[in-house]
Amino acid sequence: MNTPNNTPKVKLSGINHVYDGVDQQPLLVLRDISFDVERGEFITIVGGSGSGKTTLLRIIDQLIAPTSGSVMVDGEVVKSPGGKISFVFQTDSLLPWRTVIDNVAYGLDLRGVPKVDGRDRSRKYLELVGLAAFADYYPHQLSGGMRQRVNLARALAVEPDVLLMDEPFAALDAQTRELMQLELMRIWRETKKTILFVTHQLDEAVFLADRVIALSARPGSIREIVTIDIPHPRDMSVKRSSAFQAKVGRLWDLIESDVRRGFQDDLASKT
Repeated sequence: MNTPNNTPKVKLSGINHVYDGVDQQPLLVLRDISFDVERGEFITIVGGSGSGKTTLLRIIDQLIAPTSGSVMVDGEVVKSPGGKISFVFQTDSLLPWRTVIDNVAYGLDLRGVPKVDGRDRSRKYLELVGLAAFADYYPHQLSGGMRQRVNLARALAVEPDVLLMDEPFAALDAQTRELMQLELMRIWRETKKTILFVTHQLDEAVFLADRVIALSARPGSIREIVTIDIPHPRDMSVKRSSAFQAKVGRLWDLIESDVRRGFQDDLASKT
């Protein structure tokens, strides 16, 4: 199928989602989420706890069906997981009995790709993430940052058009996290993937993104979409610039009241 160049890579239209809450009472977690993502764009999503960020990513990949609304990729409605979309979760979920290269090839095995072809492709993506020399290692022999790079290579090996990432660096120490941000930016530039990335870290959101979607407290709705007009390529020095700090400040202004309210609610529930 030839897709017109003006067709958004990803299009969300009127997404609403309701969970069964306490005593089966309906709990509206997302309300009227609509936005477009252009080809090769890097979108980050921020919001207070409970704003529906992870639910939104799962709906995009149809791991959860929305209560109403639609998700389209290249003008076609997404009806099932996989296909043109790959998901990187917060935990790496590597299989401990498989070597690094076999973990990267896992999704290819499930799709019926011949083993020789799958391993060749897996080596390609291990090289991309800088771990070709560790192909025969096991997950327990790797650091946290290395494991998450294997996780990313596994997601890329199925060669998706769209990459969804749900706080993939949350478990890493601060220094490793910053290095992983740089690695991800390099990989994004080389692969030209369309990426949607959830994070609680506002500086991470600004550093990575072309645009940041700020969600309100539950039910999550779009409070504002902030354009990050800081030139690429970016290095860590940009985080010290006034333009960068102004964008981080803008995001904090958008979600501060929700974060503080959630903090107070957590304190109240523990007393």
